[in-house]
Order: sequence, then C-alpha cells, then structure tokens
Amino acid sequence: MPETRRGLWYGVAAYAMWGLFPLYWPLLKPSSAVEILAHRMVWSLVAVVAVLLVRRHWTWIRQLTKRQLGLLTLAAVLISGNWGTYIFAVNTGHVVESALGYFISPLVNILFGVVVFRERLRRWQWVAVGLGSLAVIILTVAYGRLPWIALTLAFTFGLYGLLKKTANVGAAESLTVETVVLLVPALAYLALLGEENTFGTQGTGHALLLVGGGIITAVPLLAFTAAAIRIPMSIVGILQYIAPVLQFLLGVLIAHESMPASRWAGFLVVWLALCVFTWDSLRNGLASPRAATEADDEEDLPETALAARGG
Repeated sequence: MPETRRGLWYGVAAYAMWGLFPLYWPLLKPSSAVEILAHRMVWSLVAVVAVLLVRRHWTWIRQLTKRQLGLLTLAAVLISGNWGTYIFAVNTGHVVESALGYFISPLVNILFGVVVFRERLRRWQWVAVGLGSLAVIILTVAYGRLPWIALTLAFTFGLYGLLKKTANVGAAESLTVETVVLLVPALAYLALLGEENTFGTQGTGHALLLVGGGIITAVPLLAFTAAAIRIPMSIVGILQYIAPVLQFLLGVLIAHESMPASRWAGFLVVWLALCVFTWDSLRNGLASPRAATEADDEEDLPETALAARGG
C-alpha cells in the first residue's frame, strides 16, 4: 500500500476511534469521572511504556531539556482537565456539547495564532472566527448558560496543542512524560478511594474496561502520529472533523439528547464557520505550492523576460 494511502487510513482510524469514545466511557459506570480519569492516567502510562519497550527507544530521555520537561508538565495538567471534562460530559448526557468543543477547536487555534505568534489572519479566517463567536452567543442563549463544557474542551485542547508544539517531543515520548507527571496524583487519589475504588469491587470485566481506558488513549494517538508523517497537514485538518461529527451523531441518535431549533441554529453557524475555514485553508494550501513553482520558474528566466512580466 502506498505510504500516502496508508497515512490516510491511519488518520481515519485515529479520528474514528476518538469519535466513538462516547460509547466507551458509560461502560465504566458506576466509576466516577475522576476515578476513570485516574485509571486512564495510570494505564495510559503502562500502554505507552509497552510501546517504547517494543521500539527499544529510550535515548530521548537523556535529550529532554528542563524547558521541555516544564512545558510537558503544564501540558499534562491541561490534558488531565480536558480528559476529565470530556468523561464528565459523556457520562452526564452532554455528548453534543462535547462535540461542539471539538468543532470550535480549530477556531480557537486560529485565535492562539494571533495572540501568541502574532499571526496576521486572512479576511476569510476573520469571517470564520466571527461566525464561531456568533455561534457561541446563539448557543449561550439556547442553553440558557455559557456552553462551558464545549469552551473548556476547546481551550484546554488548544493550549495543550500549543505547549506540545513548543516542546517538540514525539507523541509516545511526550505522552510518557505527561502520564509520569500525572502518575503520583492519580495513584494517590485511587489510594484515598479505598473500598470505594471500583477496580476491585465490580468484577473482572469492569477492571479490564478500566485498563482498556489506557489502551484506547494510546492507540489513536499513535495512529494519528503515523498519519501526520505520511499525509499533508491540509488533509489532517479535514480528517479532524470525523471525531466531532461522530460524537454529535452519537449524542443525537444514540443518547437522544435534546436539540431544539435554537441549538440547531447555533450548530449550523458553527458548521458554516468551519466550511469557510476549510475552504480558505484548502485554497491557500493549493495556492502556496503554485506560487513556489512560479518563483522557481522565474529564477530560470532571463532578465528581459522578467522585466516583460513586471518582475
């Protein structure tokens, strides 16, 4: 199979697994969201260490700088908040709102680009951000409150990605550091639960499902990494919508969450914003290589030809 096609399937698999997460977390009841989160931290570490053992890849530990370690520690705090919020949302009947968080996540990334990296937005990017802001206002009115679950998921994941980008450490390696950072508080919490810890009181099947929470955390991340190195980021950007679309469909069709007309209006504006964002990204992604090719062609032209073209 060609590498590009293989990467495409890796990407589809990663986002499909993330999109189907709402089916998994309810299976872990009666465990609370915090207990599930603690187990997810512990067993995620076991899973990624197993991957590193198979790969026999440990030299990266000596290459970690204090700055990278600090960034990944902050990233660990943010992703734990993101995981906990998501598990809480799914297990309390807010799957649709959690999907909203991942729909608006690309727009949050645009804002971080402006605020942190002083990037200048194109006109249609501003339109997308404006539509996203309008959607949040509409949904605030529709819900009768600020959609805090969606905003928490979007901003914690956006900041998490920003820190990971700055740290510049591989996926399995960075997840190892993050779960090591979270291991002590996770184990301490599970120890404090004592007899209330459902790991040993709800049967073997329940215990295996808790362990599986770590595996399903590591596997899509590794699949995503395999995709990212094989296919263009413009394609990755399109594939990222698979997860929230699946989450939204699960919330509406499986969980039967309420979707009055006002909420549909808010989501339609969000989807319009994402269409504008995707169209602009694809248009400029195609234009950049063309511009680069024309520039290379110009270098081969004689000066008289350049002058004739106004160059």
